[in-house]
Amino acid sequence: MRIMDNIDHFNLRSFDLNLMVAFDAMMQEMSVTKSAEKLRIGQSAMSHNLSTLRMLLDDELFVRVGQKMQPTAKARALAGPVRTALSQAQNAIQATDSFDPATAERVFRLGVTGEMEMILLPALLRHLQIHSPETKLLSRTITADSVDLMINNGEIDLAIGCKSPVQAGYLGEVLFNSEVACCFNPDLLDLRTPLSREDYLASRHAVLSQTGNVAGCVGDALQGLGIDLNVVMAAPDFMPLLAAARNTPVIATVPCRIATQYAPLFGLAIRPMPIDVAFPPVTMNWAVWTDKDVGLVWLRDQIRSVIASIAPAEHVQAAE
Repeated sequence: MRIMDNIDHFNLRSFDLNLMVAFDAMMQEMSVTKSAEKLRIGQSAMSHNLSTLRMLLDDELFVRVGQKMQPTAKARALAGPVRTALSQAQNAIQATDSFDPATAERVFRLGVTGEMEMILLPALLRHLQIHSPETKLLSRTITADSVDLMINNGEIDLAIGCKSPVQAGYLGEVLFNSEVACCFNPDLLDLRTPLSREDYLASRHAVLSQTGNVAGCVGDALQGLGIDLNVVMAAPDFMPLLAAARNTPVIATVPCRIATQYAPLFGLAIRPMPIDVAFPPVTMNWAVWTDKDVGLVWLRDQIRSVIASIAPAEHVQAAE
């Protein structure tokens, strides 16, 4: 049955659920007396319900033929949709705060930044395929400008990435502190180990930027320390940065977990960032009204577990 896009609440005010229940009982019993007994109401109350239904629907609905009551054509047409609506209402009322990951069929909607898109989603999908095989993931790209509105509008269940301070109506937690690593092609750049501050600053750079600023978040952070980075390429995703470093003598400065997992696929060397720079932590945020959603409580636990299993920043030094 097609669900109505728009519900006319004004016209439905006079058509309360009890009338639909009375109609359904009458369709099942074809007797005013038996329907009243089934609903545990008096026969006069049942008759009143039927009278109200006839007036609202402008149809007799049930007529006596010999010794039996028979539904009219309109009643027969209404019977299926009314029973479906009552069944859906009963399921909604009887729904319990339970979530069985082994059998649950649910689409989880995640808002993610580029880093989490590459790091979290593949690992989380693998995890869910084992522990909750009927659930699905729908990811949306978030930015600092869009994330609050997307949570508020219910477009996403969770936001995972770097977010501004939590505002009223939202909850959040830090998943891990952000650190970056330097990736480059050793055949194109002859850099000493460990990478020195001088070599880093003397090189050309490819950085992440989701704004019109070519300096990107790395360049902005260094400018806060009075350092101007020679950025020759800025891109909104990390894969173009690693591809650029594969083919060009530039350093791609990317999150450590991106470097650990993906830089080797491009044949890139990985070195720790030689300058101590503070970046916003990676957080998980959600609306306060979804805090007790048992499915999302479970999902948040799975995300924490998956993040903990992903190679941490300290592994970068070993990834030479």
